[in-house]
Amino acid sequence: MAKDKETPLMRQYNQIKAKHPDTVLLFRLGDFFETFGDDAITTARECGITLTKRNNGAAGDWPLAGFPHHQLDSYLPKLVRAGHRVAVCEQMEDPKFARGIVKRDVVEVVTPGVALYEKLLDARRNTYIAAILLTGINESSDRVGLAFADASTAEFQSCELSAHDLHAILESIAPAELLCMKSQSADVQNIIKSLPTQPALTRLEDWIFEEHFGRETLLRQLRTQTLKGFGVEAFPLAISAAGAVLHYISETQQGRIAHFNALRLYDAGEVMLLDAATRRNLEITSSMQEQDASLVKVLDHTQTAMGGRLLRSWLMRPLRSAERIRNRSIVVQECVEDATLRDSIRAILSDIADLERLISKVCTLRASTRDVQALRRSLAVLPQLKSLIHAGHSEGLRSLVAALDTLPDLVSKI
Repeated sequence: MAKDKETPLMRQYNQIKAKHPDTVLLFRLGDFFETFGDDAITTARECGITLTKRNNGAAGDWPLAGFPHHQLDSYLPKLVRAGHRVAVCEQMEDPKFARGIVKRDVVEVVTPGVALYEKLLDARRNTYIAAILLTGINESSDRVGLAFADASTAEFQSCELSAHDLHAILESIAPAELLCMKSQSADVQNIIKSLPTQPALTRLEDWIFEEHFGRETLLRQLRTQTLKGFGVEAFPLAISAAGAVLHYISETQQGRIAHFNALRLYDAGEVMLLDAATRRNLEITSSMQEQDASLVKVLDHTQTAMGGRLLRSWLMRPLRSAERIRNRSIVVQECVEDATLRDSIRAILSDIADLERLISKVCTLRASTRDVQALRRSLAVLPQLKSLIHAGHSEGLRSLVAALDTLPDLVSKI
């Protein structure tokens, strides 16, 4: 399209679109989000809205599809669930005081694996984005680098593993989106074809997976001089994959990722890897009966969304260490035998909101007044929980809350 034939508004749109070519660009125009061209055709199809046209001066008419800005929470999830990456372009100044074209810029990119909108999240399931590095760049190996994260909770893990174990781990974490190097995309595509749930595949430039870039990205984010304290220092493929995940999340969130302050080494040897057939036959997350009687459904009486996600993770990846199993069993047994203690703990937990996702909302500038008050109320009951459990119960149970910081100054400040 000849630029001298475009209207000034469409010239601005095309400049922004050129920076986000692989997204559906939601372009804020007054009280509406509009899409143009191929994006409009996609939006009309996925969202079930009318496709019209917009005049673009001498350049001719362009397909147009839009919706009121206050309906973003309704239409954006439809596009993301269909596997599209969506760039949200907002007006950066009040149109009343703008000289010429209103300044606009992308404030967020929402993807299947990096989604913080409540309508895209399941309270009791993690939404993971993962990155795979099949070999080190310029070398051949059967080792694989894998990292995965949940942008809504800041859970962040990375590891190096045998290529033989990769499929089982991917089945276990079920990422919504998978990142890979462009040069390895064909091989990664073949790997995910056989997964029971198909993640959206995003191909990144190869340099994003370089170890030096990954290391510098992690050190800067984690504010440290070395990665030894996080257990990944000796695993270059794990560092490369983790750096790619962190870079991608930072790019989509315009750098608002302060809640990512830790990285954990994922040790596949600590847990039992269950393939899809095993999980299906054991009916862990889904039942073969008409009425849902899966193990998760039967066992999950947790009082918080955080507990629900953790229980699901434990059932999907059972422990292999006899000592850790015994320690967990001792705590469970005490809660089973002491009904008064159990009911008291449940009563306190019922007043605690989803702290992980509330903190993420604060760090990404999404928190409302209601969210901040929910954070305050949740933190305010933690001293009750600590004193209840410290009152003469087993060492195993006390150890769970020993390091719990109740943050009284923060509660007071809110």
